[in-house]
Formats: sequence, structure tokens, C-alpha cells
Amino acid sequence: MKFTDIFIQRPVLATVVSLLIFIIGLKSVFNLDVRQYPKVENTVVTVTTTYPGANAQLMQGFITQPLQTSIASADGIDYINSSSSQGVSTIQAHLKLNFNSATAFADILAKVNAVSGQLPREANSPVITKTTGSSIALLYISYSSDKISSQQIYDVLTRIVQPNIQSVSGVASADILGGNPFAMRIWLQPDKMAALNITADDVNKALTSNSYLSAAGQLKGQYTITNIKAETDLHSVEEFNNLVIKETKGKLIRMRNVAEVELGSENYSSSVTFNGKKGVFIGVNSVPTANPLTVVQDVRKVLPDILKSLPPSLNQVVVYDSTEFISASIKDVIKTLGEATIIVIIVIFLFLGSLRSVIIPIVTIPLSLVGVCSIMFLLGYTINLLTLLSMVLAIGLVVDDAIVVLENIQRHLEEGKSAFDSALLGAKEIALPVITMTITLSAVYAPIGLMGGLTGALFKEFALTLAASVIVSGVIALTLSPMMCSKILKTEDTSKGFAHWIDVKFTELQNFYEKKLKSVLNFRPVVLIFGGVVLVSVFFLFILTPKQLAPQEDQGFLLTIATAPKYANIRYLEKYTEQINNIFSKYPERAAHFIANGRGSETDAFSGFVFKPWSDRNRSATELQTIIQNDLNEISGIKAFIFSLPDLPTGSSGFPVQMVLKSTDNYTNIYLVMEELKALAKKSGLFIVVDSDLSFETPQLNIEIDKSKAADVNISMQQIGQQLSTFLGGNYTNLFSMDGRSYKIIPQLADNDRYNPSDLKKTYIKSNSGSFVPLSNFINFNISSEPNSLNQFQQLNSATFSAVMMPGQTSSTGLAFLKKEANRIMPYGMSYDFSGDSRTEQQEGNALILTFGFALVIIFLVLSAQFESFRDPLIIMISVPMAICGALIPLNLGFATINIYTEIGLITLIGLITKHGILMVEFANQLRHENNYDIRKAIEKAASIRLRPILMTTAAMVLAVIPLIIASGAGAASRHDIGIVIASGLTIGTLFTLFVVPTMYTYLAKPNLHLKKHKKENEEA
Repeated sequence: MKFTDIFIQRPVLATVVSLLIFIIGLKSVFNLDVRQYPKVENTVVTVTTTYPGANAQLMQGFITQPLQTSIASADGIDYINSSSSQGVSTIQAHLKLNFNSATAFADILAKVNAVSGQLPREANSPVITKTTGSSIALLYISYSSDKISSQQIYDVLTRIVQPNIQSVSGVASADILGGNPFAMRIWLQPDKMAALNITADDVNKALTSNSYLSAAGQLKGQYTITNIKAETDLHSVEEFNNLVIKETKGKLIRMRNVAEVELGSENYSSSVTFNGKKGVFIGVNSVPTANPLTVVQDVRKVLPDILKSLPPSLNQVVVYDSTEFISASIKDVIKTLGEATIIVIIVIFLFLGSLRSVIIPIVTIPLSLVGVCSIMFLLGYTINLLTLLSMVLAIGLVVDDAIVVLENIQRHLEEGKSAFDSALLGAKEIALPVITMTITLSAVYAPIGLMGGLTGALFKEFALTLAASVIVSGVIALTLSPMMCSKILKTEDTSKGFAHWIDVKFTELQNFYEKKLKSVLNFRPVVLIFGGVVLVSVFFLFILTPKQLAPQEDQGFLLTIATAPKYANIRYLEKYTEQINNIFSKYPERAAHFIANGRGSETDAFSGFVFKPWSDRNRSATELQTIIQNDLNEISGIKAFIFSLPDLPTGSSGFPVQMVLKSTDNYTNIYLVMEELKALAKKSGLFIVVDSDLSFETPQLNIEIDKSKAADVNISMQQIGQQLSTFLGGNYTNLFSMDGRSYKIIPQLADNDRYNPSDLKKTYIKSNSGSFVPLSNFINFNISSEPNSLNQFQQLNSATFSAVMMPGQTSSTGLAFLKKEANRIMPYGMSYDFSGDSRTEQQEGNALILTFGFALVIIFLVLSAQFESFRDPLIIMISVPMAICGALIPLNLGFATINIYTEIGLITLIGLITKHGILMVEFANQLRHENNYDIRKAIEKAASIRLRPILMTTAAMVLAVIPLIIASGAGAASRHDIGIVIASGLTIGTLFTLFVVPTMYTYLAKPNLHLKKHKKENEEA
């Protein structure tokens, strides 16, 4: 191919081309963003509506149902789940992956507004929020003090800290956890109210009419304007105490006569502790398009200035930083990149024995890895764990083409030709195989680039970065490498010393291999049978190997979810979560821990166990997870489960395994099926913990009203309902201002007046005639057990099974068991679905396996076009099942699982192993065409001559991934899995290929190829 002659004859041109590739790539490096993963948008739009005092049935029927019916028609929704509990309706619309969240949010907002008029007037307006990415914040910051209350801390955070953090570029929200805003609490005393003939309605009217926000306007004179401020509202406890409710017989009845007024908290149902000490947290979340590393870095920069503005007694501590795992992972991958480079350099030297020769392929490493950054920048890619991983793999690939070129040129040099002539002839001979190998290896990743779903979103950048680096290395191998060979290589380099000894040993190895190959070719049917056995074994190895979405990583953080009985309150929850604090404190691997009580509901808590850096501990998070769970099982008053965060950016929350039973049937029947499924799951031994979100343990006080008796004393149902709502609901009636901010005014019975149902009978209600009548005259009570919450999935009644897999068991095994048992026990009309990580795993399904098949087809067609034959690609690709078999053996033995990383490794193997076949088949065809060799002699000669570059490229690739296999620390599991697939697959596949491909060549090669040259010569004659 004369194309290569140009660059050998014009060395400056070859140098300029490579320098341009390097300089443009180097400029691009500094413009690339750094992230953990490629940009993936997993968005959940949450609609929360509160109606204090309303029971779950009312919330579901009058709020949740109309809202979710309207929301379901919005575009871009994958699934909807809702929960209706005491006073709260929560609807979550999970958007499709990478769907435009702004469009979806606007659409859902319009759907909510369309039905807002159908909601009860007393209910608060729906609050719509959007979260993208992890359910855990990027950064948690703790604020605590021994001298000021949690309400005061909360107030300081809202006035100083929150605005400063939210002003940082890339911050979506700074949410306050564990504290509550100030509120004016009016603790009503029913006995005093009855004695003074004061009703709940009287109190509400007084608070509404006498704490009034007025906009009085202006006085306009002939030349002046005077603004008017009318003090019609109340501001302090004293003013509220002096508020006149009514006047009776010339006597003023004030608020202090019937209630205790306190500047308290909006609610008392949540708290947060950090290392056992109470405080208030701020959780920082980023916008979807922001770089989390940059966001956290910028937030940390403003924290010292914020601290200067805080009261001296208020402490500020960063509790959890999710980017520590990201930074540690990237640092480890970069370290692996360096280790792989050094290993490849050593391998090439050991194979060539000459420092001069080593320089030529080594130059392609920085040129290719830096040069590909310009392509990444043009495509809008980022430097992330997956693109860096692709660069680690590329180190073993980018030297391949240069090695093949170098080896072929050096072979001619040893035959006595000059360096210049050897370069011209050797480059011309090997150019077509190099182009073929480059296109083949690049084409194998094309199907990944076309994939949808999470796999496509994550690995598109990985695949195209790797393909682009191979293309760049191919360009360098055909332009710079031949020129360098013509200038650097010398005959004397291989005639003595270590290089000569290496050549002698490889000649002996080549002769030995050629002898063994001849022996094998004498028993071709045996090889054919062996190949068939390997092909069949691939199917069984794949079926029997455990599968999961992704390997479990040690992220330096474990999350615990704790649930108390539904009759419990915040004091009960705090008492038992204190035991979690004691358990966490005893582990030396702990750097810090926190507990958030009342998060979501008053009976739920979550806590985080933050580990010391990976280098400072001997036990991994996975090892400790089981040990800590055994300790948590000893806590009798609550159920507590510990698990790791999702290993991929799925945006899911909750347990790793989540299966949903859904039906139009009532909750009782769903509960019975769920309990049976839980019992089967516990008995199976596959799960370390099992739970469900449906239980009938919430006590409900049912008030039966004798409507006839109430009517006899002229008391309406509205009066009864309003009084109960005021006494017990905790809703606010008005707002007041304090220091430039508005706060709620909440009238309610004090705790000691609503401990027991009998306390309600002590309250009085005013009839239309003006007399006060005890509620006990016409109400009766009975207590029932109700569902803890009324949950729906896709607008059907539902219950969610949640679990954590037993160590050594994979999620795919657990889900297969659950599907089998659910199909067996579910009655007609009930079905199952999945949420969280389990849904992602089911949606991804066999997508990569189909992509694997697609890649095989693409490679076959590319090779067919290049060889102008359908036979040669079949011969070349017979090596693929050999490599896949080799890769699946360690997976089947338990060294890894079939997951998203190992499947990418299997696809990579297609391109790697076919390169060997290309080298042998292309050269065998060339020998037959030019030297009139028969089929067997041509393949024997081609295989022996190409043995050295095959072994060299194999060793370079296999040893380059050794740092991945032995990796430890952050992100090590995924690197280990892809490394072991490539190392074992390529090693075993190469061993098989050296004998199986030549055998298949003798069966399938074109029989008359050697005649073409003579036919052409005769035509010319």
C-alpha cells in the first residue's frame, strides 16, 4: 500500500501529523468536565399534599386519586407510585431515563393545577418538587450547639446558611433536616374554654381577624407621598396572650385565659443526631447538568465564610461527602492507568529485547490517549470512571497495531534488508491487516453506541472512547511507526546481546509451535469436535453463572432504614434509634455516623455509617454489612436494615430488591399474599432481610356519632368536624411575622389533653342554642387496625416487597425466585411489577446479550467487506466462542458474576480475539496468492510467522489489565470484573485460537486462491 510510503519518505510530515494529534488532544484535556459517570438523568417528580388531621382513606379518595389520575396522562412517565397516610398524600412520577425533566415538570404542574379545584378546601396546596440522581444528597452538613435550640438553629440556617449554599452554581437545593421552623403554638385548654363559653371556632376567628396583615397604602399630598404601616397583626407571645377572643358581660376573655401560648416548633416529629449529638442537617443536591465534584468543591469554599456569620456557639461539620468516593475512584483508575503503561512497556521490551524497538510502540500510548480527548470533547463527553476505564483497556490495544508493524519490519531487517527498505516493504505488507484490525475492533463497539436504556447511557462514552483511541492508534501505526522504524532500527540491535537471545528463544518457540500445529492438523476431526464441545459449553456456562445488574462496590458508606410500629411516636423512635448509635460507635472502621428520625413519617428513620478511607481499614463495607445487620437484629423495638447505595446511577431509593404486588382487590387480600411471599422468601435463605410496606398495625380511633342526638341539640356535623380538626389536627389558621419572616399560628390541644380517647369526652361543643354540650353525649369510640399507608402502583392498590440479598447471592437469583413464587401463589386479578434497582435490572434484561449478538453480525459483515469473502470471516470468528468460554470459566467458579461490566468485557473480547485470526488468515491468503502455497502449507507458515506479534499483543493486553484484577479500594469491584473477563478470555482464547483457526482454515479457505495470480499473469501475457 503506497499510502505508507509517503510517510516513510517524508518523516517531517509523519511527525507533524502526530504532533497535531497530541497538541489538539492536550488542549481538549483541560476543557473536559470530570464526573463519576456520564451524564444520566433519572428524575422523580414528587407531588406532596398535606391535610392535617385527615385519615388515610380520605387522603386517598379525595386527594391522591384525582391528582394521580391527572398526572398519569403526562408525557415521559415510566411509572407512578403513591402513598396516602394520616394527613399526607405523596405521589411520585418516575420519568423515563434521560427524558427532559423540565418539560415533564411543566406538564405535571399543569395536570395538578387542572384538578386542584377538586381538592378539599381545608387541604394545603400541593407542593411539587423535582429530584434528579441519587436519593441521597451530595453533601450533608451538621449544625449543632449546646446553647441554642433546634428551632433557633433552623432559623439561622434559613436566614444565613441556606441562601448562601443555594447561590452556589450547580446547587439545586439545600434541604434542612431535623429542625423545624418557629410557630406560634396555641395550646388550648378545653376545660377553661368550656367554663368561659369559648369554642374552637371562636379561637380560630380571633386569630384570623385580630392578627391581620394590612396593606394600608399611602398618603399623597400636593408635593409629598407618605407610606402607611398599620400595626394590625401580632408579633410576640405577649401580644398573642393579650389577644381578645370575645367580650362577655363586660369582661374581656383573652387568649391567656383559655390557652398557653408558646413560641415553639411547627411540629415535634423529627430530629437528627450526628455521632450521638443532636443537631440540624443541611443536605446539598445538585442540578442534573452540574458536575458533582465541582459543586461540592464550590460549596466547601463558601463554608468558612458562612461559619464566620454564625453564632459562636454553633458548630459546623461536614458529615458526609459523596464525592470522596468519586475522587478516590478516579484517583485509583488514574493510578491503574500508570501501572498498566509501565507493565506494557516492560512486556514489549521482554518480547523485543531492544530499547530502540520499544520506543516505537510506546510512543503510540500518549499520542493515542491524549489524542482521543479531542474526539471526546467534540462529542461532548466527560472524563469519568468509564472513559478512564476505557483508556486503561486502550493501553493494551493502542500498542497492538504498532507492534504488528514493528515486528513485520524487523523481520525484513533480520533478513538483511536496510532499515529504509524494510520499513517500505514491511509497512506495505501489513497495512491492510492493520486497517482491518482497527476497523474490526472499532466496529465491535458500534452496537453499544446504539443501545438505549441505562447501559447505553452509561457505556456509550466508554465504547466510543475506546473505539476512537484504537482508530487514532491505527493512524499512528501507519504514519509515525514505519517512519520511526526506518530511522531508529538497526540490524546490529538483534545480532547480539539480550535482543539476540530473545530472537533465538522466539525462533525455538516458533519452530516448536509449527511442529505441534502440524501434528494437530493431522487430527483435524478431533479439533473440530473439540471446537464443537467448547461452543456448546458456552451456553451452559452462561446459564449456570450467577447474574446481577452490577457488582457491589465498597462506597465507604452504608445506609440504614429503621421502622417503628405505626402506633409509635417520635419519642419511641428516638429511644430505639439510640441503640443504633451505640452499635455504630463500637466499630473502629467508623469515621462518623448520623441518624435522622421522623424522616418521611414519624415512625421512620434513616441513618448513615460513614467509613474511614479505604487505606485506613482492613474490612470492607460488604464484610461489615452482615456483621452490623446481625447487631441491628438484636434491637427489639424497631426493624432496622442496613444496605449499600446503588452501584449505578439508577436514581432509585430504598432496598436493592423491590417487587410490587398490585391488584384492584382490597388491601387485606394483598396483605395475605404478601405475607405468604415474605414467609417463602425467609425460608429460601436467599435474603438476609425481608420487609414489606404494607402492614395492619396502625391503630385508628373510629368516632361514631349519633346524628339524631346531635340534631336534637342543634349541633351540625360541620361543627363537630371543625372542632375535632382544631383540637387534634395541628393545621395552621393564620400567619404572623417575626424579624421579616412569616411563621404559622397553630391552635391545638396540648399533649396531656389528648393522650387517650377518653380525653375527647371531656371536651365540649357549643350548640346553635348557645349551650355547651359534652361530646360524650353523642359520640362513641372503637379502635381498629388499619394499613400503615394506602399505597398504589400505576394507580392500582399495591404492596412492595423489599429485601437485601444474602452475601454470595445475586439479585437475579432473588428476583427469579420471587417471580416463580409470586406466579404460584397470586390469585386471579393480581400481578407483579418492579421498582428501584430491580426495575432497572428487569428493563435492561438481556439487552447486552442482544448487543453481543449484534456485534458479532457487525464484525462478520465488516470482515466480509474487507476480505471480499464470506468464508474468511467465519474462519476468523471461530476464535470468539473460544475466548468467551475462557472468560466464563472464572465467572462460573465464583470470581465474578455476569453483570453490566463483565458483559462489556465479553463484547470487547470479540474485537480482541478476532485480531489474531485476521493476522493469520490475511497472511496465509497473501502467501497463497504470491508464493503459490497450498492451503495447509500457507496457514502453517502464516501461523508460525505471526506467532510472535500474536503472543506479544496478547501479553500486552492481558498484563495491562492485571492492575484492574488486583485493584482494591473505591470502585475496585467493577474494575476487577472487567479485568478478569478480558485476561482469562484472551489468554484461553489465544491458546485455542492458535490451533483451532488454522484447522478451520484448512476446511473453509477458498481452494483456488493460489491460481488467481497465475490466471492474472496469463491474461497479462
